[in-house]
Amino acid sequence: MPLSRLATSIPQSPTLKLNEEARRLKEKGEPVINLTVGEPTNPTPQSAMAAVTEMLQRRAVKYSPAGGDAALKKAIIGYTEANYGRTVGAANVIVSSGAKNSLYTLFCTLLDPEDEVMIFAPYWVSYPEMVKMAGGAPVIVRSAAGGFYPALKDVEANLSPRTKAVLVNSPNNPSGVVYPESFIADVVGLCERRGLYLIMDDIYHRLVFDGKRAAPAFQFTSRDIDASQIIVINGVSKLYGMTGFRVGWTVASREIIAVMGNLQGQSLTCVSSLLQAAAAGALTGPQDVLADLLKSIEANRELVMRELLQISRLSVTKPEGAFYVLPDFSRYQASSLELCQFLLDKALVLTVPGKEFGAEGHLRLSFAGDAADVAEGLKRIRWALDAHAPREIRMGSRLAVRDW
Repeated sequence: MPLSRLATSIPQSPTLKLNEEARRLKEKGEPVINLTVGEPTNPTPQSAMAAVTEMLQRRAVKYSPAGGDAALKKAIIGYTEANYGRTVGAANVIVSSGAKNSLYTLFCTLLDPEDEVMIFAPYWVSYPEMVKMAGGAPVIVRSAAGGFYPALKDVEANLSPRTKAVLVNSPNNPSGVVYPESFIADVVGLCERRGLYLIMDDIYHRLVFDGKRAAPAFQFTSRDIDASQIIVINGVSKLYGMTGFRVGWTVASREIIAVMGNLQGQSLTCVSSLLQAAAAGALTGPQDVLADLLKSIEANRELVMRELLQISRLSVTKPEGAFYVLPDFSRYQASSLELCQFLLDKALVLTVPGKEFGAEGHLRLSFAGDAADVAEGLKRIRWALDAHAPREIRMGSRLAVRDW
């Protein structure tokens, strides 16, 4: 019997093949540098671990409500008020198994077959596929003038009778660009005029450099949460380095949250109460962990820019937030997938092809990891590509000589 046409239409990422090759090389003892992982290295906050320990000691790990535990919802309400200046109620919040799960459940809630969701290029790889999985149609919006975000006229040019929602991710994965306040204001106004949902993926919203901030969409509307078209997705993975806890949430109108709760109750049942306790502990505990993370990530950003600017024929936009940079390597190789393979083979550096993000010719490099590894990886990339770089470089215990 044939399998689902929808399920079999969802492609496997080409990066999985590169990751598998890198894993095999590491197992053989090769000094592979991984610049792909969007995962901060900071330890789990002590306040999160204390909440887990307390629950385990009580042996109270049971089912929780489908929409989330009251304690975590209260913490999210406080977080929303403190960071967005918006008062919401428990009925405006649903907790899911990570922000990715929040997005997918939201798409299933909003979309009828062939409803369109506007996605700005470059974009996170899973956005278009999740829209398709929910029965919708992703519409990729590019800047006519070039660059890493469109103008309002580019957005308007892609409107159709099927447009249902606009998805914004700022700071942006993969570019690190923070969209200007004026652009966010324009998009809010457009969505309100046209009756479109505005989905803000705010998973990196507090990881912004140079003392700047990512403008919250709520800043540009006078509507209350239940009359607003704005939907905010967030979670503890990136800000608190809690990627393995898989706790995210959605803030939206009561109508949207109620339907998401029905879907989640039939599919997920609930997020682990143990992990919810950890998330609540992180949100309500000491917040110096965020300042420490931002300081180390910003230092890595400066290191990355110093190394990248030494590579000739390379074009790079300085990231303003998150922990990614998306340099243009097209003068070396038009195919980002072939370039990734070359760098893994020759320099033992694992990167992500820009084609996956709607940015062919670019590579996404993560600087979330150890600063020494990031610096070493970038030196190897320069050695492998730039004829002006030294011909010799040490990789682990062996000396490599460029002969191509």
